Amino acid sequence: MSRRHAVTAGCVLAITALTLTAVPVAAKPPSVGAEAAPVTWKPPPGMIAAFQRDLKLTADQAQARLINEARLAPIEARLRSQLGHHFGGSWFAGTIAQTLVVATTDPADLPQIIAAGAQGEIVKRSYAELDRAMNSLDGSLPGRLSGGAVRFVDVKNNRIIVLTTEPLETEDLIQASGVDSSVVRAVQSPERPRLLDEVRGGDAYYVNVTSRCSIGFAVTRGSQNGFVSAGHCGKKGDSTTGVNRAPQGVFQASSFPVDDAAWVSVNANWMLRPVVNNGSGGTVPVVGSREAIEGASVCRSGSTTDWQCGVIRQRDASVTYPQGTVFGVTRTSVCAEPGDSGGSFISVDQAQGVTSGGSGDCSSGGVTYFQPINEILTTYGLSLVTDSNAIPPGTCTGLPKNITGTLNDGQSFYQPSNRSYQTTVAGVHSGCLDAADGVDFDLFLEKRSGSAWTTVASSDSPNPDERISYTGEPGYYRYRVVSASGSGSYRLTYKTP
Repeated sequence: MSRRHAVTAGCVLAITALTLTAVPVAAKPPSVGAEAAPVTWKPPPGMIAAFQRDLKLTADQAQARLINEARLAPIEARLRSQLGHHFGGSWFAGTIAQTLVVATTDPADLPQIIAAGAQGEIVKRSYAELDRAMNSLDGSLPGRLSGGAVRFVDVKNNRIIVLTTEPLETEDLIQASGVDSSVVRAVQSPERPRLLDEVRGGDAYYVNVTSRCSIGFAVTRGSQNGFVSAGHCGKKGDSTTGVNRAPQGVFQASSFPVDDAAWVSVNANWMLRPVVNNGSGGTVPVVGSREAIEGASVCRSGSTTDWQCGVIRQRDASVTYPQGTVFGVTRTSVCAEPGDSGGSFISVDQAQGVTSGGSGDCSSGGVTYFQPINEILTTYGLSLVTDSNAIPPGTCTGLPKNITGTLNDGQSFYQPSNRSYQTTVAGVHSGCLDAADGVDFDLFLEKRSGSAWTTVASSDSPNPDERISYTGEPGYYRYRVVSASGSGSYRLTYKTP
């Protein structure tokens, strides 16, 4: 699957510090025609709270970060294509990802980068050059646990980093490998990769009844239903049971080491759901698999530690476990523990990959590596199951229930008819608020818990129109329509499970 291949690790290598100093160039505001942020979009339930806990942000900062990431991602994709072989990497900078940095080897590219709304940085080596050096290094280090178990392309510093518990040993290995030592740096690190061994993303499943792993994402292959997970969880032909211990499926393909990917077919008793368990009784919809930029926010769902969030640190990392080396994984600041293996990594509503392994834990903190989802889909000929029930942006059509009302400035009202509605099955609650221009009306979905009501989903942008899509359990629900500013009429359309 991976474009890198393990080579007999008899060579040794060494490292000297990189002396290149990058030259930053400030960005100017985006020019006319630059991509605008989707200001009416709201994150899935639980994501803002997780960012507050894991990234130490306020709710406003978490919301701003997600909007910035969505606004700048299309700019990065366009610049990456336009710069071609000059492209030196890209990353988000700032607590709320307010700056997109794009590196180039050609100073003549800077006006183009700045005009697009990004910050330019001049580097000595292109990303393609670093990638080739990484491939060469990978041929020398597989199997070396103490001398460089984790390696990655560090685009911010335009070099390759080798994390090691034995820097002197690793420097000897680098020196002997033939890789240009000025490109590589050995860094002392306590990071010790291990596998997290132990159909909704993040839920538990059991392999041959004994070991536990986590579901990644629901997929199909032709008429066959299934899910993707980590390759080290099982080999081809192994049987699985679900979180309820009922017969579930069979591993159809598995790769580990070199890659850490697998797909499991499930029997007709299992229904696929295009969601990820958010660890607090709800789910996050899976809308696609667009690759997030380095520095972007990302969350992980697993059967041991539930829902944890952080940021993408580096892509194209190589990790040596005691059982072998895996190439081309993504390194993150998200924590994980045994049993989380195979679980979902998702950035907002875009699938990113399945959990491979990690270092540390969720008490003291740690890092986790994931196998990118698009590579798994391509290799095994799979299709990602996505949420077709989410309300399309910019429309309130297709929802069967229709309510109209009016609000004065600062007023709120519960719908339907100042009461609630009951659903006896789990499913998607879709709501869309359409108000007059010039007002700021917000929409909240609440669920009754005992004698109290809890907000389970919200859409509170500075605009008159709001949308909610929430997957929840049976129970009593109600919408709360709020005027943050302004007075006028509104129309609420919604659909219940």
